[in-house]
Amino acid sequence: MSKNFETQAIRTQTERSQFSEHSTPLYLTSSFVFDDAEDMRASFAEEKEKNLYSRFSNPNTTEFVNKIVAMEGAEAGYAFATGMAAVFSTFGALLNAGDHIVSCRSVFGSTHSLFTKYLPKWNIETSYFKINEVDRIESLIQPNTKILYAETPTNPAVDILDLELLGSIAKKHNLLLVIDNCFATPYLQNPIKFGADLVIHSATKLIDGQGRVLGGVVVGKEELIREIYMFSRNTGPAMSPFNAWVLSKSLETLSIRVEKHCENALKVAQFLEEHPKVNLVKYPFLKSHPQYEIAKKQMRLGGNIVAFEVKGGIEAGRNFLNSIKVCSLSANLGDTRTIVTHPASTTHSKLSEEDRLEVGITDGLVRCSVGLENVEDIINDLNQALNN
Repeated sequence: MSKNFETQAIRTQTERSQFSEHSTPLYLTSSFVFDDAEDMRASFAEEKEKNLYSRFSNPNTTEFVNKIVAMEGAEAGYAFATGMAAVFSTFGALLNAGDHIVSCRSVFGSTHSLFTKYLPKWNIETSYFKINEVDRIESLIQPNTKILYAETPTNPAVDILDLELLGSIAKKHNLLLVIDNCFATPYLQNPIKFGADLVIHSATKLIDGQGRVLGGVVVGKEELIREIYMFSRNTGPAMSPFNAWVLSKSLETLSIRVEKHCENALKVAQFLEEHPKVNLVKYPFLKSHPQYEIAKKQMRLGGNIVAFEVKGGIEAGRNFLNSIKVCSLSANLGDTRTIVTHPASTTHSKLSEEDRLEVGITDGLVRCSVGLENVEDIINDLNQALNN
């Protein structure tokens, strides 16, 4: 098999059936049959590799996982019903009561809730560092610290963390480095190259790319994936075969879609940077981005998310959303359709202003997931909404 990304995405397939199909069929079955008692015993004893039950494995989920494994340069992986199922199962499988996590403060809201509301029930605590405080990471490490966790680019402020630096810290202190690579996709960034032990994706976003299905996946070192697999086999957060089939087909066009997303996003960011109603713009491949050099070092392109601050605070942010005509108002991202969200009045409205500002969510911040429409139409819509 070729090492080239596009070929792996298209040519990694399940074995053809007796019908000699060109495209992988759907395997909508809850379970699988065995030749005889010995075949059944040996399969359950894991003496042979065989599908037993679709909560454990299925040809469709296996194909999807094998593609992500190849794209990320990983050893093994497991697919989940959602991105958050992947995040929780990773921590649930690898952490014990009394363990400790060091994480960047800028994480997805549900991940933050996991760290602050649910993991403490099992005496698992988390210490946070801010984006501009990476020099504090080592001071936060305790004897019981097991995982160093981060997203890059971050949601929603599109900040960048230096993966090479995180990898060196994790190696020095014998920690597991777990990276949420959702915003970048395997096409733009491969954290394993920089020392990550595990990489997590919400496949719901750019991997699907069309707002159709939910999904999550974790790939990385085989011995760690084995632990995650056994935890998930017993707790049941598996991806459905149908969603895996959809997502595996989506991967065939990931590179060409993401290239166009990034091309459009850079043009949108450049337009916004010149707009008089905009205070600031953050996009990884704008030279004005605080971590531009780091982004260029570890990312192929800048991604499809542009964060910008509308002058006038929360009210201006609301007015901007109310004036949008072409783009969608939605909580999703990574869709073919451009989506705008105002975190301070919606997704992060329950946080105090102090907590929002800690992770770069100012009152006027807008997150724009730039889609695949004609870029002039996207820019014209953003322009008229800003001017209104």
